[in-house]
Amino acid sequence: MSEKLYFSLVSPERELFSGEVDQVDAPGAEGDFGVLAGHAPFMTALREGEVTVHINGALTRYAIEGGFADVTPDGLTVLAENATPV
Repeated sequence: MSEKLYFSLVSPERELFSGEVDQVDAPGAEGDFGVLAGHAPFMTALREGEVTVHINGALTRYAIEGGFADVTPDGLTVLAENATPV
């Protein structure tokens, strides 16, 4: 059984997603990146684009308008300036 990553997507208005996922792909300011469970900690700015959430083979996408991503040993938090489901 593969390890899960805890992911939270928050905009100023509300929390759009919170839970365990397989992988998250995001549009970093310096290039796109993917995060799996056990990823090394880092923080980066995000540019406008799509955050893709992978859960058991299904994909869910959110359009974001910038923000920040914070990867810690506990998981990934995306603080988006604006985010909407695609």
